[in-house]
Amino acid sequence: MTSFSRRHFGALSAAGALGLALTACGTDSVSDAAAGTEADAAGTVEVEDNNGTQTVTTPPASVVATDNRTFETLADWGITLTAAARALMPTTNPYKDDESIIDLGLHTEPDLEAVVAAEPTLIVNGQRFADYHDDFAKYAPEAAILELDPRDGEPFADELKRQVEVLGQVFAKEEEAAQLGADLDAAMERVRAAYDGTSTVMAVTTSGGEIGYIAPGMGRTLGWTFDALGFAPALEVEGASDDHQGDDISVEAIADSNPDWILVMDRDAAISADDPEFTPANEILDSSEALAGVTAVAEGHIVYMPADTYTNESIQTYTEFFSALADALEATA
Repeated sequence: MTSFSRRHFGALSAAGALGLALTACGTDSVSDAAAGTEADAAGTVEVEDNNGTQTVTTPPASVVATDNRTFETLADWGITLTAAARALMPTTNPYKDDESIIDLGLHTEPDLEAVVAAEPTLIVNGQRFADYHDDFAKYAPEAAILELDPRDGEPFADELKRQVEVLGQVFAKEEEAAQLGADLDAAMERVRAAYDGTSTVMAVTTSGGEIGYIAPGMGRTLGWTFDALGFAPALEVEGASDDHQGDDISVEAIADSNPDWILVMDRDAAISADDPEFTPANEILDSSEALAGVTAVAEGHIVYMPADTYTNESIQTYTEFFSALADALEATA
């Protein structure tokens, strides 16, 4: 009896051990299957940027962002960043004060080596950081680097849409990207429909308390809008530039051109709003004796770009501005 009991117990123990082994194998199989599913979920996408075809692992495991035109889009889409040029971001962006994001600093003195700690699989680079492409390739050789700055000779609005379209492919946000493009098109079409085709337009920037001239077709942020929207320039000069402070054209020359409309980009509003010496663009224009008799000033036909434009410049920025401009033009129709 005792002998039988021991053999029976041994058989049961062996069966139990076998069962445990089978259970363990089953668990491993489930784990392997889950891991396989995760691996299958990850993939790659090929997209075209300014440097050709880029292969990006999707979804990107670690994202670094330095192109300020993309900051608002990435934030709106809820993209988690590992590192970014936070110092360059406007205060309107939630990434700005997010201490979990490694700060690469400003483009003037960037901490390029800090990107190593981020172990990026994707770097969205461009604009002020465009010159550091090779440095990023050196410090993060495994990362895909996307550069989507608007290309010379291409319609600027189309380039803004191209940028978000490519990002939409990378982050599975195609519908959101298409909506951003449609919103920009709609806002611009409203401006074209409301503009009378003859009223003269002047674009200026304010910086350091001074008013600078933004040349049609050339000047930063607003220069491209003249051709795109069919504006009649109030003033055109030879040798114009795209300098961020505008061209050195006297306020008197601007006043003599007597524009019917003035479009304004306040550079300092984005970078010096906390400075006690900061003077908002509207105060600069309102206090200018030279501009007092200008039609645009007398009739209140002055439209300001969003305050964060200089360090934002996203497709959303332009859509917001064109919507405001359309509102102003429609109000005078």
